Amino acid sequence: MPGTARADDGEAPGSGRADHRGAPGAARAERLTGSPADRAREALRAARREALRAEAEAAARGEQTAEPGRRRGPRATGSPAPAPRVTPAPGPGSPTARVKAAQDMRQYLANAFRMPACSDTPEEEPHPVATGAATDGTDTTDGTGTTGGTDSTGTTDSTGATDTAEPPPVTETATVGSPHVPSTMASPHRDSELRRTFPAFPPRAAGAEDAPFAATWWGNAWTAALERGALDAKRVARGRGYADQGHVDAITVTPGLVLAYVRGSRPRPYRVQMRVRTLEGEDWARFLDAAADRPGDIAALLDKELPQSLADCGVPLLPGPGDLAPRCSCPDSGHPCKHAAALCYQTARLLDTDPFVLLLLRGRGENDLLDALSRRSAARAARAAQERQPRSLPGVRAADALAPRQLPPLPPPPAPPPHPEQPPVYPAAPGGPDPFALDQLATDAAGRAHALLTTGADPVGELTLWQDAVRLAAARPGSGLTAATRTLYATLATAVGRTPADLARAVAAWRQGGSAGLAVLEEAWDPPAGRFDRARPLLLAADLPAFRPWRNHLTHPRGHVQLRLGRDGLWYAYESEPGRDDWWPRGTPDLDPVGALTGLGTPDDT
Repeated sequence: MPGTARADDGEAPGSGRADHRGAPGAARAERLTGSPADRAREALRAARREALRAEAEAAARGEQTAEPGRRRGPRATGSPAPAPRVTPAPGPGSPTARVKAAQDMRQYLANAFRMPACSDTPEEEPHPVATGAATDGTDTTDGTGTTGGTDSTGTTDSTGATDTAEPPPVTETATVGSPHVPSTMASPHRDSELRRTFPAFPPRAAGAEDAPFAATWWGNAWTAALERGALDAKRVARGRGYADQGHVDAITVTPGLVLAYVRGSRPRPYRVQMRVRTLEGEDWARFLDAAADRPGDIAALLDKELPQSLADCGVPLLPGPGDLAPRCSCPDSGHPCKHAAALCYQTARLLDTDPFVLLLLRGRGENDLLDALSRRSAARAARAAQERQPRSLPGVRAADALAPRQLPPLPPPPAPPPHPEQPPVYPAAPGGPDPFALDQLATDAAGRAHALLTTGADPVGELTLWQDAVRLAAARPGSGLTAATRTLYATLATAVGRTPADLARAVAAWRQGGSAGLAVLEEAWDPPAGRFDRARPLLLAADLPAFRPWRNHLTHPRGHVQLRLGRDGLWYAYESEPGRDDWWPRGTPDLDPVGALTGLGTPDDT
């Protein structure tokens, strides 16, 4: 309709017919000083405005010509009929000529200027956006003639404009007259330590709309910052749909900036930026200190994981609501627009794969950050090693150290305890040693140590293996061959190559007279004349029968009692079954042979 303006699907509200009347001279001159492509687009817009103005003026003149005739009514009878109006031929300045010229210009410029190559794309400034009439869009004019911007879902946004269904993005195989769109707008050949370009993500699988968009907790924290800081949840939902469908081109990340091109309804994609604040030097120092204190966090970063402890170290790594500042070349004034929301969602997927992208956004590249961590960790390790080194002692001159001097006497040793202490109780373990045997060995070791401490000698140290086995068995408390005693005797006898009966007889001899009593049991010797010869008269005087002598033995005539003279001069009594010659030590050794037989009941025997 004449007098209305044509608006794009994302054009901001408030741009109407008044913008077609021409901009001030200064603004037009500023636009004409741009690139050749900008000047061509401005010429095309001017031709379109002239065509619209010519059509409006022609329609207005036609209405003014027909209106006076309708007001005058029928002419009087006999009045001459007016002469037919002759339409003059169109001249160079006529409206028809201007319309035809505008159409020729539009057809000529339709494919004259294609999209610039990726190397010619500026890094910071967005593409110029026309504020006047657009060529492809829908006319939405209210009653006052003001044109409102349109969105893509058919709902009314906060600006009062009615959304219409957005057509699918135009691919490279467009019709004649559409601008050429390259496969990607990224420039990966310009990457450096502080500039990284990542290829576009493929569309997400169907049915993933209800699941969390990111796969990691830090990626979901990024999207949560976008969703909590958005003014229009519907635009954010449409941006997530764009991200799911893979409308976001390759992403370029630099300190404080994420840049990408997002395909919308127009053939040419929109240039979208997402800005975030970089960290100051104090923040980085605090972050490096926290990471150096925990080597596990550094290992997690190298494994492309962001530890929770690093995010909570007091440095704002992850953005909060309102920290993301979007900027898009589309005319939509929403915060954020759907194109910026799509870029933010795809950035979350990028953070999932590499958390160093988040650190690059905050101002430090991966190699620079790892070098700083290595230097800080090495410095801390050097300081720790220096602190562990002992302090140097004060030096002494060699002459003073070698000078003769009188050493003070050693202090007296402490008094030994009156008796050895009781060892602890050892628990029984299945398949382990006997706890009672362990207790006996520990008690014996404590007794030997006490004897060595008090006397300075170890009488057990000179014993043979057999004598030591007999001593250990004799030290077992109790009497009689119980089950535990039989087990001990069998173990010791096997260790020394004897029978348990031999060990039991030797234990009786040891208990009778110690190592001397064991020697009397095992050794027969020829005593010198004197004490041995005087023993027989003493026995006869005690009303005992005459004992039969053999070497150092004196045997009762019935063969059940025997006296043995030891090398220590003591008499040792033995008993046996009559006629069996199975002698066992009995009684207490004595210097008097009659006294040695006192406890055996022999004096009453005849």
